[in-house]
Amino acid sequence: MHTANAELPGLEQKTRFLLSPDSYPEGTSSVRLEETHMARLFLTDKFVYKMKKPVCFHYLDFSSLDKRYGVCSEELRLNRRLTDGVYLDLVPLRLSAGGRLSLGPSGTPVEWLVKMRRLREQDCLTQQIDRVSAHSLAPLLQRLRDFHRSAASLPLSATQYLARLRQRVETVRLGLRAPELALDGGEIDGLAAALVDFIHAHSALIGGRAENGHIVEGHGDLRPEHCFLTEPPQIIDCLEFNRDLRCLNPLDELCYLALECELLGRPDLCGLIVSSYSDDGAPDSALVRFYQCYRAFLRAQLAAAHLLDNEVTATKKWQRMTRIYLDAAARRQLRN
Repeated sequence: MHTANAELPGLEQKTRFLLSPDSYPEGTSSVRLEETHMARLFLTDKFVYKMKKPVCFHYLDFSSLDKRYGVCSEELRLNRRLTDGVYLDLVPLRLSAGGRLSLGPSGTPVEWLVKMRRLREQDCLTQQIDRVSAHSLAPLLQRLRDFHRSAASLPLSATQYLARLRQRVETVRLGLRAPELALDGGEIDGLAAALVDFIHAHSALIGGRAENGHIVEGHGDLRPEHCFLTEPPQIIDCLEFNRDLRCLNPLDELCYLALECELLGRPDLCGLIVSSYSDDGAPDSALVRFYQCYRAFLRAQLAAAHLLDNEVTATKKWQRMTRIYLDAAARRQLRN
């Protein structure tokens, strides 16, 4: 097994194969490649095939085929919770005895692909953001509400939940303080300190979410580009590689969605989104500011992480995104 690894196709060889329209058994007129930090997506006429990169970071490990199989299986299972007939199958990319790649039934699996039905880009919330209304957003928010309410509460104490939040803030701070990023250390330390101070000063308010059974296994990456205003709404691409990061307060991820809509030019949607989970109207405004500051801080670190990837060429884009999120965190002006 180990001696044969050197002869197995690498990421670029697999990519070249999957970029050919002739590679797909159902046929397609074209293939478009989209790339993320952790995956390559191949968009055919009707489907999307998602291939994980063999990467390893401190928060995930896709370095082996077995590990990629496991995370692809989880992606399929988890994303079926908020979609209907979108996440179709786990498809093996095979290598024949003669050294040919195929998506057919014969040969040894050398990669695993998540196969999805391709949704219309014009139905994505990012495409609809300029004209979305309370009425058109209501079915999506109702689906999220039903999902969060039907999810089992996790046995997490206030102490455990608060400790997790503090640890995540510190992890983000350290990530943003990487010397290679050359960011303003004082600004980053100040934002982290404001978040930690707020957690301490409002421990009863924040920790009460755990004590009252409000921590569930959610979506984990609830952004507008993952929301499709179809009938019924489809919510794709949950955070599949780390369960701890999916275990959260539903208000946390609704604040995240509201933040992203604000950054797309629709701050007026915030109240509608964050109050959609509760029957009691608008949640505590300080808690909303905290979660949005926390999410903006986290997103700044994720954007900055692209700048540490030697393969990334769009450095100006990720520098700009890092700045946008740091500014968004600063605008929350947390006060104890």
